[in-house]
Amino acid sequence: MTVKRYYADAYRSTFTTTINELAQDEKGRWYAILEETCFYPTGGGQPHDTGMLGGRRVLEVENVNGEIRHYLDAPLEEGVTINGNIDWDRRFDHMQQHAGQHILSASFIESLGYETISFHLGQETLTIDLEIPDLTREEAKRAEALANQVIREARPIETKWVTEGELGDYPLRKQPDVDGPIRLVIIPDFDYNGCGGTHPASTSEVGGIKILDWEKHKSHIRLRFICGDRIRTHLQAKHDLLRDLTGIIQAPEEGMKEAVLRMIDRQKDIEKELEGVKVEYLKLEADVLVNSVQEVAGHLLLSRVYDERPIKELQGLAQQITARNEDVVVLFAVKNGAKLQLVGARGKASTAALKESVRPVFDLINGKGGGKDAFVQGGGEAIISKEELMDEWIRQL
Repeated sequence: MTVKRYYADAYRSTFTTTINELAQDEKGRWYAILEETCFYPTGGGQPHDTGMLGGRRVLEVENVNGEIRHYLDAPLEEGVTINGNIDWDRRFDHMQQHAGQHILSASFIESLGYETISFHLGQETLTIDLEIPDLTREEAKRAEALANQVIREARPIETKWVTEGELGDYPLRKQPDVDGPIRLVIIPDFDYNGCGGTHPASTSEVGGIKILDWEKHKSHIRLRFICGDRIRTHLQAKHDLLRDLTGIIQAPEEGMKEAVLRMIDRQKDIEKELEGVKVEYLKLEADVLVNSVQEVAGHLLLSRVYDERPIKELQGLAQQITARNEDVVVLFAVKNGAKLQLVGARGKASTAALKESVRPVFDLINGKGGGKDAFVQGGGEAIISKEELMDEWIRQL
């Protein structure tokens, strides 16, 4: 079995070892099993380490049925002694984030009594799921403040292996569900937690914790946050964005909110003006189209096909036309992307059975719709042309 050096010293980034086994998995990926390793495998919510091994890139590290597999970009030679190098920036980032999660979860318990039920360490942010239905801004600030206080106090972060029988000696946040010796990560008088991840020796090395946002997820709250150097990276990105926006909007940072609100109000005014222009345009279009009515199968019919036109606009146009001629039947078909959509309307004096006529038409496009005899609408897949669809609707009418 591989000796796991990352448990003894999370700060160790170089080591020498022997390749005990070299093989390929079912996907053809080369992996090495080592006599000892400093590479942390994916587990407990923490991603794996990366780095170099004997001049080969370590792409992934996984614990498969008790053996630690180091997946390589090219094979090595079995039985040889090689040097390993951990990607230290990635390792230390994971140490900061994982320890920060312990501190924040413990802070929610300490300050509010809120339990963490799951945790995920992503490439840019972390999340914890809190077993509560809702979270206020004041509560989040309280937990964040306590977490950062613990970081400033530079409390020690200790690790200790215990037996199952010794677990009762510690006020664990959550009971471990593993067999055999159990590794505890301890912040004395604050947090006691079973964990196999890598952590710094002091809370001060976490650097800081910043809660970003949270949302309802199923029956609990999913909270997103960052720790350590990720805060600086996040702040720089926000600063760059804000600087760019001040140039685009032509407003200083302190006046940004008011400037954006003014732009939104202006946009709303413009949209109202455009809506009025659209209504007037539809009236003019209706005046033109109403003169193109033709008699078909005993009905005064107006049919048109379009490409990429909003269905709501066609509904309004149909209503404008039937208001001008109470005997007319209006049929519209439009292709919007991969969809074919239909609108049908009749004037008050018309007896056309639009609802009955459109049912077999929907079947041609695997579609559905509804309405009454005076007005129908719906759509489906664009598996035939809009012209063919319109011809069939006229035939059914």
